[in-house]
Amino acid sequence: MLLEKIVEAISGRSEDNGKKVKGTIVLMKKNVLDFNDVNASLLDGVLEFLGKRVSLQLISAVHADPGNSLQGKRSNPAYLEKWLTTGTSLVAGESAFDVTFDWDEDIGVPGAFIINNFHFNEFYLKSLTLEDVPNHGNVHFVCNSWVYPAKKYKSERIFFANQAYLPGETPEPLRNYREKELVNLRGNGNGKLEEWDRVYDYALYNDLGDPEKGKQYARTILGGSAEYPYPRRGRTGRKPTKADPKSESRIPLLMSLDIYVPRDERFGHIKLSDFLTYALKSIVQFLIPEFQALFDSTPDEFDSFEDVLKLYEGGIKLPQGPFLKALTDSIPLEILKEIIRTDGEGKFKFPTPQVIQEDKSSWRTDEEFAREMLAGVNPVIISRLQEFPPKSQLDSEVYGNQNSTITKEHIENALDGLTIDDAIKTNRLYILNHHDILMPYVRRINTTNTKLYASRTLLFLQDDGTMKPVAIELSLPHPDGDELGAVSKVYTPADQGVEGSIWQLAKAYVAVNDSGVHQLISHWLNTHAAIEPFVIATNRQLSVLHPIHKLLHPHFRDTMNINALARQILINAGGVLEMTVFPAKYAMEMSAVVYKSWVFPEQALPADLIKRGVAVEDSSSPHGVRLLIQDYPYAVDGLEIWSAIKSWVTEYCNFYYKSDELVLKDNELQAWWKELREEGHGDKKDEPWWPKMQTRQELIDSCTIIIWIASALHAAVNFGQYPYAGYLPNRPTLSRRFMPEPGTPEYEELKKNPDKAYLKTITPQLQTLLGISLIEILSRHASDEIYLGQRDSSEWTKDQEPIAAFERFGKKLSEIEDQIIQMNGDKKWKNRSGPVKVPYTLLFPTSEQGLTGKGIPNSVSI
Repeated sequence: MLLEKIVEAISGRSEDNGKKVKGTIVLMKKNVLDFNDVNASLLDGVLEFLGKRVSLQLISAVHADPGNSLQGKRSNPAYLEKWLTTGTSLVAGESAFDVTFDWDEDIGVPGAFIINNFHFNEFYLKSLTLEDVPNHGNVHFVCNSWVYPAKKYKSERIFFANQAYLPGETPEPLRNYREKELVNLRGNGNGKLEEWDRVYDYALYNDLGDPEKGKQYARTILGGSAEYPYPRRGRTGRKPTKADPKSESRIPLLMSLDIYVPRDERFGHIKLSDFLTYALKSIVQFLIPEFQALFDSTPDEFDSFEDVLKLYEGGIKLPQGPFLKALTDSIPLEILKEIIRTDGEGKFKFPTPQVIQEDKSSWRTDEEFAREMLAGVNPVIISRLQEFPPKSQLDSEVYGNQNSTITKEHIENALDGLTIDDAIKTNRLYILNHHDILMPYVRRINTTNTKLYASRTLLFLQDDGTMKPVAIELSLPHPDGDELGAVSKVYTPADQGVEGSIWQLAKAYVAVNDSGVHQLISHWLNTHAAIEPFVIATNRQLSVLHPIHKLLHPHFRDTMNINALARQILINAGGVLEMTVFPAKYAMEMSAVVYKSWVFPEQALPADLIKRGVAVEDSSSPHGVRLLIQDYPYAVDGLEIWSAIKSWVTEYCNFYYKSDELVLKDNELQAWWKELREEGHGDKKDEPWWPKMQTRQELIDSCTIIIWIASALHAAVNFGQYPYAGYLPNRPTLSRRFMPEPGTPEYEELKKNPDKAYLKTITPQLQTLLGISLIEILSRHASDEIYLGQRDSSEWTKDQEPIAAFERFGKKLSEIEDQIIQMNGDKKWKNRSGPVKVPYTLLFPTSEQGLTGKGIPNSVSI
């Protein structure tokens, strides 16, 4: 107490018998987050002692100050108390500090506060609660923001109370503050952005290549052109490269965690410690020569499926040598243990993926191959076959005849007595079509070590609700030129002899294609990349006071950070994705070509199902659509989640917008939507399908789509990665040689040792280890994950009707969980577990920490 008294005397603060308002600040000191950074604590203590403290000023929401441009009247500064004497935890944790304001009746109701940090270090400000404000009661401010020393900022740091206002309803004393804060967040578009900056701005994907390192590391700039359109990413302001002034320079791999995102978009301390293994991805690449040398000196092949299983059951012994020494010299011990799962013997070892937990070989069945198109990690591609044979949409002048060569003779004996026409009319024929998306790239990709086919897989819906593949068509460009069309071969099911082995390989080529399309399109493009412009525009154009900002903000948590890390170490030239997925250096360029057909309204689940022909509109059905495949776990559970989200969004929006006119008159909302179209998804700005944002229904539909993409869609295509693809033979990412032809050594090997031939065709050992380690990290839930139907603060809004609606949303999600459990236990629904006995839980709303194969986080957070 004596120390506090001395500080009070030095800083000029003394007891005053006037009316006081007490407050509680919750924050996290920097030293808590920096593993007990003693220097941080010591320097702040010295400054505190010298009177350089943390000050707060309340801002009135009801009384303007004529001498300050009619902005809200400010209170006298108050200071955080007992900074020096509050014990500092050695582990991650929050501290509560008192603050006492001399009450001025002219303040009336506080609507905001200014904070100045005169310490040497930043801190993470969680909240301020004012107790017993005269004639008003408690006032709560949700902050969740890093506050750096005041000298780092060009403008004051302001936080608003948790009352939501449409722009036109904002109390007059707060309007100027509201507008200025948005101006601060937009920045001026110039200069390199620093760690403490809070600027949200747009840039092209021009930082994936590294032309300074040589032509082989140059990559196409994505976005800003008709040829390669793309959503925008967050701007960093790094300098252009000398080799190509249109490309942005990169930071060193070992500094990957320092890549700029607005400070409050960076991972929280718990997520970061969970996620430190991401640093491995940089380090492994940094040490690729040693890694390669290790595998060059040992066999680079799995000889049998038993060899693959050792990855999970016994581990692969890493010989002592320069590679392990380089690893141990570069990585802290605690991270190294997580990275290589060392058991003291230096072995790579992984948890057993769910797909082989119950049965080691059921993944090879035709039923499981087909079931995963409905309930696996990529259940968003399969479509109904509406014409036979399937036709290509590729330009015939460029690519010749690309129509399918599958004939009725290939498949009619597998249709349970139906003709093809009957099967099509009764909605029994389906297709997994990876032909048109891949064919333009097959020739170029096949000049690398990858040997790829474009593929079409036809499937038949059986009476018991399961699917069976009936034909696989593998196609190559004509050797004498693209304009001569495709050279195709059709394979049909077989389970004996060399024909059975060839059928297994045909399914593997399809799985490789589906794996690449999943990672690049279903996962990266349609969730990660598509949602980032919404994160940026929301922060630039919608005030934190805006109800739509409050609605959407939880669904943007960690997205900019994970995307920035992806640009740095995963999707960059020579990055892990290029090393482990078949399109290699063409991967991102290919995703840009697919983005040409991206349509925002079609991201709505019902619209997507109808577009793929797996559902039809039906006003008598619970969700307005009727599924043509009844046992389609992703669609069944997805429609329940979609409907729950839409009901919640409808209640919320209708509370704040009583009429369409309010939507039209909301200048922030209109600016937000305009910027999303013209800048965030700027290459799509002239598309006629954009909602015009003139009605409540357009607002409700758009917000429902945004939340669906960020939460459920991402969960469905992300958290099943390790359960299904952690066992690479089930979801191989590369194919290294073509289908063996009779009379070749490869064909003879296939006859004698089909398992070895299979493993020599798919992903090799090095890429398998890299790929598995990557998707294991991507499939894990952090310990501080916040799931759909949850908020990080119960005080997120003062309005009671939205809080009640949110509670109803949570209750509905809990009912959906019970329904999923019940359906998974009902043997009638064969596609919900399948031969591998993996229940469909990817759209189960909640989860525990770790590798669970379930749980819908609020946001694209990993």
